[in-house]
Amino acid sequence: MSSDVRLSSVLHLLLHLADADGPVTSEAMARAMGSNAVVARRTLAGLRDAGIVHSVKGHGGGWSLARNPDEVTLRMVYEALGAPRIFAFGNRSERPDCLVEQAVNAELDDARRQAEAVLLTRMAGVTLSALARNFDTRLSALGMDRSDIGHG
Repeated sequence: MSSDVRLSSVLHLLLHLADADGPVTSEAMARAMGSNAVVARRTLAGLRDAGIVHSVKGHGGGWSLARNPDEVTLRMVYEALGAPRIFAFGNRSERPDCLVEQAVNAELDDARRQAEAVLLTRMAGVTLSALARNFDTRLSALGMDRSDIGHG
């Protein structure tokens, strides 16, 4: 089973936008994603609808952050992506007649709800600014700063 990498990809794009001096084209975003411009636009469209990014069409246009990176949390971005399923495991049957399966479902559902609540709470406490600081710390540990690289 493959992982859903949209959140990771979008956060990568948002850090590029946070670091940009002006609007960034869909083509440049696609290069950062290792994808194509259509995928970049489709990916960022949900974030635009959520007020996280802004886009301007035409010459000199592109994508930019619509909010301060201190205000944008991982949870906001996750929700803007449609709150994809966090855990892949599920119940064999949602409405089982078997009492054993009912017991299994009840415990798995409870465990999943609790784990999701913990993860969503943690994601609500991490901002784009915090991710950028983590990135800067990693660069500094290598004796570098942002001017030394073209991170991708």
